[in-house]
Amino acid sequence: MILKNRKKISDKAMNWVGSVGSLTVHTILFVGSFSLVFFGITIDKILLVVTTIVSLEAIYMAIFIQMAINQNTASLEEVGEDIEEIQKDVDDIQKDVDEIQKDVDEIEKDDEQLMYDQKTRTAFSGIESQLMELINKIETIRHEKNSPMN
Repeated sequence: MILKNRKKISDKAMNWVGSVGSLTVHTILFVGSFSLVFFGITIDKILLVVTTIVSLEAIYMAIFIQMAINQNTASLEEVGEDIEEIQKDVDDIQKDVDEIQKDVDEIEKDDEQLMYDQKTRTAFSGIESQLMELINKIETIRHEKNSPMN
């Protein structure tokens, strides 16, 4: 719990440092510190204090920058892992699509064979009908030749 609160505080501080509010506060503090000359404080003491504060602030800035870099690195690693998972999913989907295409090709071949078989049956049926007609005509002609009237 304490660690989470510290992280929240440091995150808020990191976000505040780069804000307009931070710029305003720093400007007021710098102007205010140099205006202390009017209250009898020597410029040497003012510069010593301002320099010390600026040095400490630079150390904190470096820490905040490193924290931001660490957070971004961790986030990028997560994104990289997500990309790898997505790539695996895409590969799996591609394999499925290839298998489906093979099935479609086989179905098309089966359909072509079935249509060929149906056309062949239709053709054979037509030939059979014509043969039956010819046989009937031949029988009719035979009967006519063999009949006593001729």
